[in-house]
Amino acid sequence: MTMPFGYASPEQQVRDKSEYARKGIARGRSVVVITYADGILFVAENPSATLHKISEIYDRIAFAAVGKYNEFENLRTAGIRLMDSRGYMYDRRDVTSRALANAYAQTLGAIFTESVKPYEVEIVVAEVGRSSDDDQIYRLTFDGSIADERGFVAIGGASDQVTTSLKEHHRDGQPLADALRVAVQALTVSVPPGLPQNGERVLTEANLEVGMLDRSRARRQFKRITGNALAELLAQTATSS
Repeated sequence: MTMPFGYASPEQQVRDKSEYARKGIARGRSVVVITYADGILFVAENPSATLHKISEIYDRIAFAAVGKYNEFENLRTAGIRLMDSRGYMYDRRDVTSRALANAYAQTLGAIFTESVKPYEVEIVVAEVGRSSDDDQIYRLTFDGSIADERGFVAIGGASDQVTTSLKEHHRDGQPLADALRVAVQALTVSVPPGLPQNGERVLTEANLEVGMLDRSRARRQFKRITGNALAELLAQTATSS
């Protein structure tokens, strides 16, 4: 049978889409999600004060993403609407990170399969539980694949290098300052494109975005750490290192 001009096998199309999405995601700066004694910490290298990579979704659920901003922002707002409607129609206890992760997986999988261009995004959905054993962290990739992570996860940029550093230094039940130190130390390993590949980088409150799910807070457990509060916390990490 004669193949039409420009024909590509399904396998080749999947490979091309995957390579395209991975290249786009790798150009971004990494995000680390890491557990600590009282919850889950989100740390992103992000010089923008207004274009957030880390956001609240619901009372005890948060979202982190890397890649193309308009694409993961669409996913974030859709997730908020979905979880708000579920909580309104049923009960706030019925709103779970697993349900949100499954919805994102279906959406990303459909886009990857049916669209010419896949989403250039990688996201994390996390939910803080009553104890550390109940914490949930889900990583979703551009093709809708979903993984249940424990302890920590890194996405975007040189995520393999960041993950290696996290494996070496992360400890279960560590204090908040120690978790932040481990996350920032791991992010310094990831050098964004266009910057020199040698020399140690310094990440400060000016180019970090930090948020947390704190199980000790009432009802809404997401909190951003910014400005002087972040500077003080970073100073604690410097003295404890």
